[in-house]
Amino acid sequence: MSLQGKVALVAGATRGAGRGIAVELGAAGATVYVTGRTTRAQQSEYRRPETIEETAELVTAAGGNGIAIQVDHLIAEQVEQLVARIRAEDGRLDILVNDAWGGETLKEWNKPVWAHNLANGLRLLDLGVRTHLITAHFALPLLIERPGGLLVEVTDGTDAYNADHYRINPFYDLAKVSVSRMAWAHAKDLAPHGGTAVSVTPGWLRSEMMLEAFGVAEENWRDATQRIPHFAISETPRFVGRAIAALAADPDRARWNGNSLSSGQLAQLYGFTDLDGSRPDAWRYVVEVQDAGKPADTTGYR
Repeated sequence: MSLQGKVALVAGATRGAGRGIAVELGAAGATVYVTGRTTRAQQSEYRRPETIEETAELVTAAGGNGIAIQVDHLIAEQVEQLVARIRAEDGRLDILVNDAWGGETLKEWNKPVWAHNLANGLRLLDLGVRTHLITAHFALPLLIERPGGLLVEVTDGTDAYNADHYRINPFYDLAKVSVSRMAWAHAKDLAPHGGTAVSVTPGWLRSEMMLEAFGVAEENWRDATQRIPHFAISETPRFVGRAIAALAADPDRARWNGNSLSSGQLAQLYGFTDLDGSRPDAWRYVVEVQDAGKPADTTGYR
């Protein structure tokens, strides 16, 4: 997969899937603008140690050109200035990855709308949906100046799974379904310009926050399966990064326009693996093993 000469913007690249995606785009040779709110000088309300500067350095170390820019994607003026800078410095945008999120500490599990904190729920929707629309508004005009541009909306769950599964609470459910539908809608607008829009979901992601919550590190993540057996199907953030790099490098990527895709599905089609050489197919596993009430067994699923 070669993305030499390509320019990408990964919105929400401070940590988790965004960082993994940015690094893999860099590994394929792209120039990658990485944005987020947390820098070495200023933290977001997450109060996490990861920074956009670290992500940019990882992109460069992987073989690309990482450029960190602090942006709050809810502030239209900041996003407009970001795109103006990309235009001034590179004159093109080939790949836009909308991964802005920021709602992990806001969601309440299994709460109906009347029981969930209203301010937190509305903030979750702002961070998870409005950011994507604002970014698309300003970035897509640059993306469509050249045929072949790719927009990836990162979400949680495939369309098929989310269609008949209630996801945590009404705010979270709406946010993740909206992002996927957004990709479908953008696909209609991009097609006449030779562009492609898709939604992509990772599986059970071993993000920094997830590993910390389970009391493990990447090196010993399997220890967590003693308490949460189905965590055995989990994947690194680099896996979904490789999925998106494969899409971006595919000259026939327009065949996916408007589709809902998963990292595991794309691994089977493009042949890439996770860092350990496996191909976890999490969403098929969730349906056929976890939700079916079967004992944890990843045989045939990774």
